[in-house]
Amino acid sequence: MEKKNHFPLRGGSLNRRSFLKLSGLLGVGVASVGLWLRRDKAPITAEAVRFNRRLLKVSETRLAMGTVVSMTLLHPSRDRAQEAMGRAFEEINRLTRTLSRFDDATAVSQLNKEGFIRDLPPEVAHVILRALRYYHISGGYFDITVKPVVDLFKRSFEKKHPSLPSENDLRRALRLVDARKVTLRGRTISFQEPGMGITLDGIAKGFIVDRASRVLSDFGIHDHLINAGGDIRTSGNKAGKRPWSVAIQDPLKKGNYPDIIRMRDGAIATSGNYEVYYDREKMFHHIVDPRTGYSPEQDTSVSVLADRAIDADALSTAVFVMSPEKGIRFIEGMPRRECFIVTRSGRKLHSSGWKGTRV
Repeated sequence: MEKKNHFPLRGGSLNRRSFLKLSGLLGVGVASVGLWLRRDKAPITAEAVRFNRRLLKVSETRLAMGTVVSMTLLHPSRDRAQEAMGRAFEEINRLTRTLSRFDDATAVSQLNKEGFIRDLPPEVAHVILRALRYYHISGGYFDITVKPVVDLFKRSFEKKHPSLPSENDLRRALRLVDARKVTLRGRTISFQEPGMGITLDGIAKGFIVDRASRVLSDFGIHDHLINAGGDIRTSGNKAGKRPWSVAIQDPLKKGNYPDIIRMRDGAIATSGNYEVYYDREKMFHHIVDPRTGYSPEQDTSVSVLADRAIDADALSTAVFVMSPEKGIRFIEGMPRRECFIVTRSGRKLHSSGWKGTRV
């Protein structure tokens, strides 16, 4: 079940209007000192602001993972912060290539073609193992084997005359959706049915954000925030020893944020129907119910708090597929997890431990 703006793991370009639409989130500041849009490795925005004699805020925004990725670092040394940020973006790009299902040379692409691979890269094996774990924890609501259904809808809506796939085609695709038919032993993986395929789009972005955060910490940059198109990892504090402020995206994109939370060390991920969708009414989008093949209709946005972005990423997708009430109960049964849901009718629900400023 792919999700959010959902980590297509391939390059893309944005015009200035699209960038400004995507980057106005989170209250971390995107005041730019320069704007570049064509070079993949060049920053879209970059700034360094001195708070006092000892501390600088260094920020940069780039295109990566098929979305807009912003980092904000607090450190006394501009050079050290910029070096750390550059290494973190290098790690993002490396892992994006490693986990892509669109590049024919990657293990994920080869697995989807051949149904078997012996020597998975360690990062790929780790993400798949974590995804299979969440399949079982969620009772099957999170399932990385939905690729045949995702591909079917994509082909149907890309036709000259877009239409829903036929019921027969959908049934055939659904027969290939079952994470229990993925066998992973160490770094060897195989499918039990020919034609199966996986997409890591609902979990890999969170994993990559976590790894980028680790790079920053290894450089001694304890205070930082990373926002990768709705997958957010925070560490330490913002200026003045205050927690980071994170705004939940407005599904209508009008700046009326449903809630704002304060957080230090942790992660939050949001799954929504408003970024990648096939029809004007947003009834058919990138989040897929693995039981029916169709997009869930009850929610517009689901945000999940967790210790790590990989967990928040997978859980926000799983909860989006559930009914709002079932999703709340599911999260309530997990330690150190909270969620916030906006339904299609505009109703707002949250778990008992959610500590927003507007609830």
